[in-house]
Amino acid sequence: MRLSLDPRRGGSQAVDGRAVRPPAITAPKRNCLIAASETVTLVLGEDSPVPETAADVEDLARRLRGHVAQLGARTEPGTPALLHAQQLCSNDTPEGFMPSRVYLVKLAEATQELTAWVERGASGPISWRRGRRWRRPTVNVLRGVVFAVALACVIVAASVPRP
Repeated sequence: MRLSLDPRRGGSQAVDGRAVRPPAITAPKRNCLIAASETVTLVLGEDSPVPETAADVEDLARRLRGHVAQLGARTEPGTPALLHAQQLCSNDTPEGFMPSRVYLVKLAEATQELTAWVERGASGPISWRRGRRWRRPTVNVLRGVVFAVALACVIVAASVPRP
């Protein structure tokens, strides 16, 4: 089926007497971690300018509150980072140039901490698994284990008698 470019049809085509609309084009959903990191960079980045007007501050604070809400859905209730971010979000933006910018920086830092928490631990829907949750070993621990195994192999190979 070919879509007509005729402007009189208003975006629909008649097929067998019925009006058919073309499928809606939707933008793909962005990852909430990436979006939160970009907004935090707008506030905390070295090259980012200080917001000039109160409307700019309010817009950035609204964005950060939305990110906290999205990230809070992906975090277990009661985590310290989530509680701190929610407590900051519940406050109103203070009046005045310096207090509003300080509040914005604190909110961005709390959002950054919550983003790091979600990346580290609960990156997905909350699961209620029982049992102990093991932490991922660091790179240096893995290097130490590999070195110990390699050293043990060298010692065993050196202790085998040659024919």
